[in-house]
Amino acid sequence: MRWKVLFTPLMAALLAAGALPLSAQTILQGATQVQPPPAQAALQTASQMASDDVIVDMQQAFRKRDKTKLSQLLPSTRGHVLEPWAAYWELRARLQEATQDEVQAFLTRWAGTYQEDRLRNDWLRLLGQRRDWGNFDALYPAFRMGDDRELRCYAAVIDLAKGKKTEQLGESVKANWYAQRDSEDGCNLAASEMYSAGKLQADDIWRRARLAMETGRTRAARAAVEIAAPVQLQTFSTMLQSPAKYLATKAKLQTKEQQELATLALIKMAADNPEGAANLMDSRWGELLSQDKRDWIWGVIGKTQATRLSPDALASFAKVGKDSHLNDDMLSWKARAALRAGQWQQVRKSIEAMSGEEQRDPTWVYWRAKALQAGKVSDTQATEARELLQTIAGPQGFYEQLAQEDLGQKISVNAAPVAIDEPARQAVRSNPGLARALYAIQLGLRSEGVREWNYTTNLHENGGMGDKELLAAAELACQRQIWDRCINTSERTKSVVDVGQRFPMPFKDAVVSRSRAIGLDPAYVYGLIRQESRFIMDARSGVGASGLMQIMPATARWTARKIGMTDFTPGSINDRDTNIALGTAYLKLALDDFDGSMAMAAAGYNAGPGRPRNWRNGPVLDGAIWAENVPFSETRDYVKKVLSNTTSYAAILTGQPQSLRARLGTVGPRAEGEPDPSKDLP
Repeated sequence: MRWKVLFTPLMAALLAAGALPLSAQTILQGATQVQPPPAQAALQTASQMASDDVIVDMQQAFRKRDKTKLSQLLPSTRGHVLEPWAAYWELRARLQEATQDEVQAFLTRWAGTYQEDRLRNDWLRLLGQRRDWGNFDALYPAFRMGDDRELRCYAAVIDLAKGKKTEQLGESVKANWYAQRDSEDGCNLAASEMYSAGKLQADDIWRRARLAMETGRTRAARAAVEIAAPVQLQTFSTMLQSPAKYLATKAKLQTKEQQELATLALIKMAADNPEGAANLMDSRWGELLSQDKRDWIWGVIGKTQATRLSPDALASFAKVGKDSHLNDDMLSWKARAALRAGQWQQVRKSIEAMSGEEQRDPTWVYWRAKALQAGKVSDTQATEARELLQTIAGPQGFYEQLAQEDLGQKISVNAAPVAIDEPARQAVRSNPGLARALYAIQLGLRSEGVREWNYTTNLHENGGMGDKELLAAAELACQRQIWDRCINTSERTKSVVDVGQRFPMPFKDAVVSRSRAIGLDPAYVYGLIRQESRFIMDARSGVGASGLMQIMPATARWTARKIGMTDFTPGSINDRDTNIALGTAYLKLALDDFDGSMAMAAAGYNAGPGRPRNWRNGPVLDGAIWAENVPFSETRDYVKKVLSNTTSYAAILTGQPQSLRARLGTVGPRAEGEPDPSKDLP
């Protein structure tokens, strides 16, 4: 059977609060009050097992879009703790054919639940696509999540139709549209309507096309072109097939549309072949385009070169006339390229050209302070740098820890548990949304459980749980060994930090003993596991990595052979001890082969050893600068978090102040002729 016995204390609290359906209460009475006779208990257990199996079967049917099976199984879930999920799956699977009355009945039946708001979100999207503005307008104000940009754009269309033609309306649509990665109906429609109403200008539309082309999202670029210059769609399609060939046919640019299409062609080239685009800009096209377009193209050329760690990046960025013509992503890579080159004044100027929101990111607060401290420093600069570091310094987070060290303090943590407020604890334990989330996760419906948990802790009658409730919710998740919700929930507290919740140490004997047996810092292992799997035993990534240490099958086989593990089988990769043994062994091999560099070994663990092998080439860099220049955003974030986690875990395990900077060290190329053992790593 797939059913697992679940949390008697939690269910007891829910029963007392009347927060479970009647049949669920009946099923759980035996576990929480007077025990029924053995035969009756067996019948109740069998009934619950059968109901749980039906829930799991319904989830699988929903994923297969089997509407018939969902309708057949739904009656069997009546009264189950997860009945709201069963009802949602059944109606969602046939939502295209559903009536407004059916949807309204569901929303009324499950009012206040995550499933109600989730279905409202789905239905509102359909209403928007159908242009059913009356029903959309009536339903949208009750949408509690409020996190769907598509719905915001549909709502803006309605506001425009009602005569609300404020500048803020156009700016809101622009912000939501620009933030979307792909082409979606709602914001395309809203942008078109705002453009027709004069609330968005042609330059706003073409900027969206440039942003999309820069990231290779040609569908989104095409949607923008269709708004600004629909007659140019065929020309746009021709240009996409061969930007170089298209540019070769243009002797001069007579219209704005021609200028913009040539800009898009050069942006596409710059993202794929920056040197080729640079040659075209130097030879002819730089003279034919306006400065803002030239600057954008050179910005994309510089960014692409910087992500490839090319020394030519800064020369390309130097051809930008005004940094204000660049977006935050380009400016971030301009700052990174300047960090690699040690050009601190350029680092500072690039950061100061970023948007206010980007400048407030701890990454750029830290590097702006370091840029102010470089070279000949006036008293004013020294004071400003110190004040910047003080705004972010703390024991949690990569740049926060570096800032604290730069202010003369190593990283210490207070591992004493925080007292949990008893009324908050009781409120959390009687919360039906959290109960459903925990039950779903325990049943193997992790995706559904995590979404309901996040929704419930984010949305509260007071606009979101406060620190007391978040600590209590995290405590509940920790007690159930649902470590990802424990950590993520506790990380959201603002005025108080519970280190034990944020940095738990499950399986301590296994992790510490295995790590020390092979000469590996257990804090490093914990720092990596926390980032890899959040201690979820059966975690599985989209590319097939498994278990606590997220090991790929091929890597597991290679490592098993390397360490002489003769009893390894593919099925044992999720066994806790086997996973720890293989993961720690591979990490130790990577660490040794990368000369003890924790940053490089972490990068290799995440992106494969071949990439950091290439990323180390060039100048010898401070480890923090090297980490900030890792080309892949996922791996860059991963390396920083693993090293920061490691520093925190070391402080907990040793009880002594720690240094992140010492763990970062420096990174540079191998000496000429020195063998590279990391080439043996898979």
